[in-house]
Amino acid sequence: MTGRFEVRGDVGVIHIDNPPVNAISHAVRLALIDGLAQAAADPAVQVVVIACAGRTFMAGADITEFASGMKPPGLPEVLAAMDAFAKPIVAALHGTALGGGFEVALSCDYRVALAKAQVGLPEVKLGILPGAGGTQRLPRLVGVEAALQAMISGDPIPAAQAHTLGAIDQLVEGDLLEAAVAFARGKAGTARRRVRDLPPPAVPDGFFAAARLRVAKEKRNLFSPQRIIDAVEAAVTLPFDQGIAREGALFMDCLRHSQAKALQHVFFAERQVTRIPGLPAEVKPRPVTKVAVIGAGTMGGGIAMTFANAGIPVTLLEMSQEALDRGLGIIRRNYEATAAKGRLTTAQVEARMGLLTPTLSYDDLAGADLIIEAVFETLEVKKQVFQRLDRVARPGAILASNTSYLSIDTIAGYTGRPQDVLGLHFFSPANVMKLLEIVRGERTAPDVLATALEVAKRIRKVGVVAGNAFGFIGNRMLEGYGREANILALEGAPPQQVDKALVEFGMPMGLFQMMDLAGLDIGYKSRQDRDPESFDPRSGRLGDLLVEAGRLGQKTSAGVYDYVPGDRTPKPSAVTAGLIAQAAAEVGLPQRTIGDQEIVERCFLALFNIGCEVLREGMAYRAGDIDIVYLYGYGFPAYRGGPMFWAEHEIGLPAALEKIRHYAQTYGARWWTPSPLLERLVAEGKGLKDL
Repeated sequence: MTGRFEVRGDVGVIHIDNPPVNAISHAVRLALIDGLAQAAADPAVQVVVIACAGRTFMAGADITEFASGMKPPGLPEVLAAMDAFAKPIVAALHGTALGGGFEVALSCDYRVALAKAQVGLPEVKLGILPGAGGTQRLPRLVGVEAALQAMISGDPIPAAQAHTLGAIDQLVEGDLLEAAVAFARGKAGTARRRVRDLPPPAVPDGFFAAARLRVAKEKRNLFSPQRIIDAVEAAVTLPFDQGIAREGALFMDCLRHSQAKALQHVFFAERQVTRIPGLPAEVKPRPVTKVAVIGAGTMGGGIAMTFANAGIPVTLLEMSQEALDRGLGIIRRNYEATAAKGRLTTAQVEARMGLLTPTLSYDDLAGADLIIEAVFETLEVKKQVFQRLDRVARPGAILASNTSYLSIDTIAGYTGRPQDVLGLHFFSPANVMKLLEIVRGERTAPDVLATALEVAKRIRKVGVVAGNAFGFIGNRMLEGYGREANILALEGAPPQQVDKALVEFGMPMGLFQMMDLAGLDIGYKSRQDRDPESFDPRSGRLGDLLVEAGRLGQKTSAGVYDYVPGDRTPKPSAVTAGLIAQAAAEVGLPQRTIGDQEIVERCFLALFNIGCEVLREGMAYRAGDIDIVYLYGYGFPAYRGGPMFWAEHEIGLPAALEKIRHYAQTYGARWWTPSPLLERLVAEGKGLKDL
């Protein structure tokens, strides 16, 4: 059962048991109300403890109720009943007390916690704000500045820090319930110490105005952080009950906002990516205790760091001592830079470096359970690597390629063990970026796929399974985005306008700034190696002219933009303007004035249309998988839900199809033919979730 009431002398204990994380469902809310009623009716009970079974205290609301509406009593009503209760209440916290769970604890008089517990108010990550008194109670305990930091970051707070701030009254080791009951017994017969009755903290003049400006920069374009500031200001300036009413109104403003819907889509989509159709639940991952990485360059070094960060030993192979020393040196400097910021200790730096074993010999890879190549992006080089791996890797070892575009099936064919081969496409910098595209080849064994998903979790990546098609999910779709941005520049939208429109939409940087950062020579070399019929030659003409003029991007202080040496700030370039005019003339594109809305729609609808093809071909299992790829691999703004969610919910599938058909008529059907999947969904009145 969800809840039960127990009497221990003069202490009543309300036990909550709602696996797996004690989400505050309707049944939990009823159990709390019932427990309070039983405690009130028993004259022997002088004080109450709220405790939870399992691995955690209440982890928050059951957000599936947001769409259907919460059955009464809602959590605010439960907490109002706690406020009206006559006897002191103690919360016994373990695991995580997050969101509504922490708000329950804040409505108690006292909080006792295991030292390893965490508390927090992460609602901002769902596009909402704490809607059950969190914005009103937490500032009364820890002060306005600390409360705002907790709510606007949404990050969990270790119990020790919460104790220092004043949100937890006692830290304990050992048996939490026994300690909480003993603490509560010391409060039996005392008057209540309700958090709502504590005086609101004072703040200096101008505090909230300054906070709004700061948060506007830190949380660009986000709706709920500003509403959180409004709610906390109400805690300081209004009586408690009026502050609660203000919080409730602001909560509803957030809940109705498009960003809340988008962020909640992301929440569920991220949890679905590991559910792989056709992968039996009984399939067990292979053990991975030793990893090898081939290539100590930027990508290989970042991959090696990722595994070392997770405590997994890595053998790092290079072809020359110079390259090996250079790669290890960069890794060490990266770790030392992190230590200089206080995020690692010197001992931790040395421990992670100690997990790296450098080598120049393939023979030293024989004991690895997982070998990842991160070498030059050509099939001939990959062929040489995998043929050598086939000779030295132990039977059952997983062989993975970090390729961004090339066929995993072709690469697997260079071995006699194609069932052990798959793609593990990390994103640069690999030790920072959360996305890992897991590319399933035609003959990849089920337990190899299961192992990749388990490894992704161990190294704290979000693993998304992709089919084996050119560019997989992310880079295949990126081609449409890049194509339209480049053609828009030739049609009359200067690169700085294109980039500004994309950044204002929410991207971390514009397409042209990203090209300069990566190096224009990379795209140039890729175009030289590709069938010219496989891409729109107009989209690459500017890049070709820039590279042939020696403008390779930031590394030469000149690319699409000009750069001052040592300064990565892009500056519009007269040279580029001239090359744009030349390229436009060569490909026959007339100049015109282009609005920002057209820039955004053409770039992202091109991307979305290819995404529909990715789904139609089965290269992604769900539209949400594509959204997660773009959020964690390409910086698409989470508050828009991902490109597929954006197109469906901000544009609308019928309108998106109409616009794509318009672009096909205007710019030619070769690159703008609507996806048959999109046409079918619109014709049938269905959405992406119906697939």
